[in-house]
Amino acid sequence: MLTKHILCYKNFFKNNVSKKLKLRLKNTIIDKTLTYASETWTLTNRDRKQLNIFERKVYRRILDPVYDNEKENWRILTNKEIYASVKKPTIIETKRLNRLHWFRHVQRMEQNGIPKKVLYVNLGTTRLRPRNTRAVQKETELI
Repeated sequence: MLTKHILCYKNFFKNNVSKKLKLRLKNTIIDKTLTYASETWTLTNRDRKQLNIFERKVYRRILDPVYDNEKENWRILTNKEIYASVKKPTIIETKRLNRLHWFRHVQRMEQNGIPKKVLYVNLGTTRLRPRNTRAVQKETELI
């Protein structure tokens, strides 16, 4: 099974496959795999950055370098050029939309549904106040 995926990946970036087909495959295979259960993710800024970098790398492989007539050399596409040519929401935007879709789904559920109960549960706890680190340092210096 894994070898089948590796062969598919190697053939994915060959020149004899059209860009349109590559973009469709990326949308159906890579995006669906990356956004599976994305409504439950908690992403840090680093995670968002890494996902955006990965997505742009894939787009750059699909869209190929472009020839710059002014400088008479090949160059890779800039981020703005990539997003302008693709005209599709990024993975982060897709994740946010999936989360909103899930929230709307839970809102339409019955009041006694388990997901709705979990969403509105009140744990009855409060967050502990953070300790003043300077006061703790002064206490330890005195001892």
